[in-house]
Amino acid sequence: MAGTKLVWQGEMSFDVELQGHHFMVDADESVGGKDRGPRPKALLLSALGGCTGMDVVAILGKMQMPYTRFELDVQGETGTEHPKVYTEVKVVYSFWGEELNLEKIEKAVSLSQEKYCGVAATLKLAGTVDYEIRLNPES
Repeated sequence: MAGTKLVWQGEMSFDVELQGHHFMVDADESVGGKDRGPRPKALLLSALGGCTGMDVVAILGKMQMPYTRFELDVQGETGTEHPKVYTEVKVVYSFWGEELNLEKIEKAVSLSQEKYCGVAATLKLAGTVDYEIRLNPES
């Protein structure tokens, strides 16, 4: 079973211990926080990016598809009613390189989104997770 430990640090902030690493989560000042760390719900977007990004790197490595740079941009739209879950999430996968193979990239992204990424599967229970692939986009 996976787990994490959080210790209250005052106001709305908590020290989080996860897999031997520490970081803070906090709330915006408008709701009593001091902005000492990211918001917990937003960390779901980072978790999705990390999960699918690592999948894609591993899959493209097995496919021996070279690239010089890879970035993900993950955006989430929440509903208006509490608990304000993410109803739409979009992941943009951007790749740079001279020998990019769109077919291999599409397969790697699809495998991650449809088979391997547990964070994507979890978020899809609440809403939609869409994605887009960009090759050599203008920075």
